[in-house]
Amino acid sequence: MTRSSRSNDWGFPRWRPYGAEREATTVRLCDRHGCEEPGNCPAPKSPNSPERWYFCQQHAGEYNRGYNYFEGLNAEEAAAREQNERRDASGFEQARHYGWGGAGDGTRSRDEMRALEVLDLESDASFEDIRTAWRRLAKSNHPDVRPGDAEAATRFQAIQAAYDVLRTAEERRSWKPA
Repeated sequence: MTRSSRSNDWGFPRWRPYGAEREATTVRLCDRHGCEEPGNCPAPKSPNSPERWYFCQQHAGEYNRGYNYFEGLNAEEAAAREQNERRDASGFEQARHYGWGGAGDGTRSRDEMRALEVLDLESDASFEDIRTAWRRLAKSNHPDVRPGDAEAATRFQAIQAAYDVLRTAEERRSWKPA
């Protein structure tokens, strides 16, 4: 009589979480001599080689500190390799200005960030700092203080517009429904 090949899961494949098989799993040990930790961090055996060492985290960090990407190359070959890799990554150069999310912590809009630039403030400036900078710049660029200066009048209008944007944003943040 043959044994049933039916599993103990009774036909439902997700009784246990993924990776909770009953069979023994093979664990790759660290390739460093004498280490008994699991080796789950791959590292290349040589530059541009498909062969890998598998280290534990501690030995992977030790390996990375001493790794020289240009090992075995003279200065000309190293410069040529660097130039080729920069050429290959040149498509990402145009997105460099994004800087992983840009300035600020994401609480201010793009218009608010532009308004802060007009007032020469950092992205984390408080509203008191904004009000102080606005008063200082408005007093120095006011048309009554500088009559006949078209540039000062234009700057004054930009300062006023920037303050209005920041003031309405602050009112929106501090508004609480009744």
